[in-house]
Amino acid sequence: MNRIDRLTAILIQLQSQRITKAQEVADRFGISLRTVYRDIRALEEAGVPIGSEAGIGYFLANGYRLPPVMFTPEEARALLTAHHFINTFTDAGVQQAFESALFKIKSVLPSKEQDMLEDLQDKVKVVAPSTRSDHPDDIHLSKIQQAMMQRQVIAMEYFSPGSGEFTNRSIEPIGVVYYGDAWHVIAYCQLRQDYRDFRLDRMSKVNMLSQHYHLRDKLSLEQYLQQQSQTTDARLMKVRFDPSFARYTTQTRYSQGFVQEEKLEDGVEMWFMVGEEGYFARWLLMYTYGVKIIEPESLKNTMRKLVGQLQHHL
Repeated sequence: MNRIDRLTAILIQLQSQRITKAQEVADRFGISLRTVYRDIRALEEAGVPIGSEAGIGYFLANGYRLPPVMFTPEEARALLTAHHFINTFTDAGVQQAFESALFKIKSVLPSKEQDMLEDLQDKVKVVAPSTRSDHPDDIHLSKIQQAMMQRQVIAMEYFSPGSGEFTNRSIEPIGVVYYGDAWHVIAYCQLRQDYRDFRLDRMSKVNMLSQHYHLRDKLSLEQYLQQQSQTTDARLMKVRFDPSFARYTTQTRYSQGFVQEEKLEDGVEMWFMVGEEGYFARWLLMYTYGVKIIEPESLKNTMRKLVGQLQHHL
């Protein structure tokens, strides 16, 4: 990237957020802090009103705005690709907002680029795993994001696969995370008086309350995730699959806490870090005689109980 393009990109970055740190600019463009300072001075000399706070960062003076931004073809294609992921892995609220934004983006492109994007639209697909259980219209992602921005408490009913029951919860969200083929909201639970991880597709009757909360006494999302990486309630479970069954676990095992596998003479041994033993046991039931439990003993007992219940209903 030449210097003129970099200066323009830095100006756009300054306009995109209230405070921009010099280190953020350096990391983005792979340049030194000294070069960042020179670029900022060049923008100031060109008449751009840039303010600064020592030890904090740079900002644009109130009221200063660039004219409408022109997107490069590469940027437009990247946004089109992101559109496909959003349509597959988010909910209706987020999808509608992004589609509206994409129309605005297309409106500032030259006619030639618009035609190319239209042609590309049908040539990019994102296929969700066939085992996904969430329904995009029902996962409340947009509402959760709104609650976090406005610091509003969320009231909901939450389904626990372990107990098979719904409980009423009031939560104070600190962030959302996508893992294990599902969206999760990390929140302070007023009922449990502690932080909890809630899957959005297990939430129902979700409402934003008039009650507000403060972040000053809350963990950040990053702090929570760091804590979870150091301390977890998950337990190691080992099972052995018949080779003819093991290949059918490929799409679903990661959502069950899959860690590693080892191919043996009599099968494929897999290790899982499991938080909800009952939920994991129900997943194993699908593989009937094609799976053997190695450890722990409690998982064997859970499986015996489930098999007994199944026999009772035959």
